[in-house]
Amino acid sequence: MRKSAVLLAILTLVFSVLAACGKSNNNSSVSSPTASSPAATQSASPAASSPAATQSASPAASANTNFQVGMVTDSGTIDDKSFNQGTWEGLQKATQDLGLKDKYLKPAGTTEADYLQEMGNLYDAGYKFIVTPGFKFETAIYAAQDKYTDAKFVLIDGSPHKANDTTAVVKPNTVSIFFAEHESGFVAGLATALQLKEGEVGFIGGMEIPPVQKYNWGFQQGLKYANDNLGTKVTIKKENVIYQGTFSDVAAGQQIAAQMYDRGVKVIFAAAGGVGVGAIKEAKTRGESGKDVWIVGVDVDQYADGMKKDGKSIILTSAMKKIDQAAYDMVKLETEGKFPGGQTLMFDSKNDGVGLPKDNPNLSPETISKVDEVFKKLQSGEIKVAAEQGNLIK
Repeated sequence: MRKSAVLLAILTLVFSVLAACGKSNNNSSVSSPTASSPAATQSASPAASSPAATQSASPAASANTNFQVGMVTDSGTIDDKSFNQGTWEGLQKATQDLGLKDKYLKPAGTTEADYLQEMGNLYDAGYKFIVTPGFKFETAIYAAQDKYTDAKFVLIDGSPHKANDTTAVVKPNTVSIFFAEHESGFVAGLATALQLKEGEVGFIGGMEIPPVQKYNWGFQQGLKYANDNLGTKVTIKKENVIYQGTFSDVAAGQQIAAQMYDRGVKVIFAAAGGVGVGAIKEAKTRGESGKDVWIVGVDVDQYADGMKKDGKSIILTSAMKKIDQAAYDMVKLETEGKFPGGQTLMFDSKNDGVGLPKDNPNLSPETISKVDEVFKKLQSGEIKVAAEQGNLIK
């Protein structure tokens, strides 16, 4: 695998600063997209253009090649087709490529104490490089980075802070990673409108939290951009924007999707973990009977998850953020003694940290070409996508 742009960017940053859930599996791997098309999300370079990545890097002077990689899952399963799975696949790929051991643990609950217990279990077992996916780990990582000072922590989609104080405290043994979900949602909304041309679409979210909200708001802005500038006539109604409230209720996701499809919705963007799995299940059922309905996947390329018996998928495209690549790169940097501890990194369109999958079999060449064209404008700053609700639905 070629070195990702993120490694070079962060290495450059480091030199410039100096100058001024309970099982183990090492068998699976995941491919990293390497296409040059802007619609294909490549490895991100978070330090290259993000103003957030300005703190000093970890003071590690030499490569750490004698460590074990651990992960604590959130409330979902390791095969949730979303955040847990994307993170774990990136870690597995890294440990396979680099000859390291990995292990994940699933906590009994979702409290700070539950998360700290599993981090402690990993630490006691010798897994001192610990990755956690999601904002629910913020207070646990805040405590862990002080309790286990010789360990390294990667917190995805969150910043360490006290339970009663949201001020971020990222210590030198921790890196905090965020993604521009609104930009990823924008590109997916753009592609959806271009491919559908006209009709009704919907959005199903899991918990109503910032990353999920930003997907929704970006998606709506992508639809509007296409309608205003590219001749499409795609609409989204308030009744078809729903947050289920969890990331685990598969049955609820299927029911909500069924109701939307019955109201005439043709495409549903599901940013909802297990709830989204339910929506995919409903779309597949209808697709098997000849109904023309679609799902836009989230976080990872979910094309295979929507495969029908005829070998075709009901996944129109997926709004991706390079969770797997981010996890992979943090492990790789540690082996080189360049772990960006103390930093908050942003993966966005400018450093190819978000976008569509490399391959989009259900998008026409014309749609892909137009998405690529608009994506370049997003990268250059010509197009701005808001990360706030404004006058958007929810």
